[in-house]
Amino acid sequence: MSNSITQWLERQAAVRDRRGLVRRPLPRTADEQFIDLASNDYLGLAADPRVAEAAAAATSLWGAGATSSRLVAGTTRLHLDLEQELARLAGMETALVFSSGYLANIGVIAALGGPGTLIVADEHCHASMIDGFRLSRSRTESFPHNSVEHAGRLLADRPEPRALIAVESLYSVLGDEAPLAGLLALAEEYDAVLLIDEAHSLGVTGTGDFQGRGSVAGTALAGHPNVIVTATLSKALGSQGGAVLGSPLLRDHLINRARSFIFDTGLAPASAAAALAGVRIIRDEPWRAGSVQSNGAALAAGLAPALAARGAAVDRAAGAVQSIAMPSAESALAAAGAARTAGVRIGCFRPPSVPDGISRLRLTARATLTTKEIEDSCAVLRGILEELP
Repeated sequence: MSNSITQWLERQAAVRDRRGLVRRPLPRTADEQFIDLASNDYLGLAADPRVAEAAAAATSLWGAGATSSRLVAGTTRLHLDLEQELARLAGMETALVFSSGYLANIGVIAALGGPGTLIVADEHCHASMIDGFRLSRSRTESFPHNSVEHAGRLLADRPEPRALIAVESLYSVLGDEAPLAGLLALAEEYDAVLLIDEAHSLGVTGTGDFQGRGSVAGTALAGHPNVIVTATLSKALGSQGGAVLGSPLLRDHLINRARSFIFDTGLAPASAAAALAGVRIIRDEPWRAGSVQSNGAALAAGLAPALAARGAAVDRAAGAVQSIAMPSAESALAAAGAARTAGVRIGCFRPPSVPDGISRLRLTARATLTTKEIEDSCAVLRGILEELP
């Protein structure tokens, strides 16, 4: 006889199946021939020999794991070098590396939260930030996506002595930009801290001498006392891990108060070395960020005719992510499956992964895509979109 938990799990599975929301891992093979428009390897560094060789050398020298938390024996020279160079790349004073970007967001938000801190968050914030809000025990209010005016009203009415504004510089599903200058003005006016998640912009955005260094570097946000940055090492950097960047005082506070840093095993030396190699490549090869932009524009142009015929348009974004709204979760899943059969791997985002509840195809314009790969992908996707009901 099944127990109550088993019965509940069976009902949950049935609901997911009925709504077209079943998810299953799709394993890759080392020699697969797919055109990759799905991964977050924006700059193509995950397979770069320099990154792989750095990871292999660190494994040979330090072993496969960090062996303990960072505060016991899990900190190596690699971790400290990575933190210094990552902070320099992003234009911030210091950095503290965590085992994932998810843990970095949870760690900093929970460490700054509490009954005396109001959190004002964009409604499209990533799940890692939302989980941080929940763990922080802070009163949390959301504002409509990118509405600086609404965020200001929430800050103006607060009784709490401290406030945190939480946003992403580039949003992971729609790929659109946050109004960072306006949000910084709010932070200054209302004595708040602006927390910016640069997961999808570090390595991708930035202009002039700061190309590829993210949306904060080279702006008034960089090193500002009211700004904290979080980042992941698993996207443009081609590795694994996360980081919080800010003042030395913040770094010291996190070392002593961030539970996801204190009680977690440190980032593996191989990942630290790979990320360090990625930071140096981004610094030395800013053309990669430019290729992301040009490839994104080419994808958007190639898909425009099929979408125009449906009265829609690709959401051309500032970074790597291109988003196509779909009629339903089932149609999104079917389209992604058809593309996979044709040799193109694309993202399929369905509730609850989409903040606006609209299922989407998500394409990532990686720097290493060739002109032929873009043309072939667009031909496949145009055919799929034209057959949608």
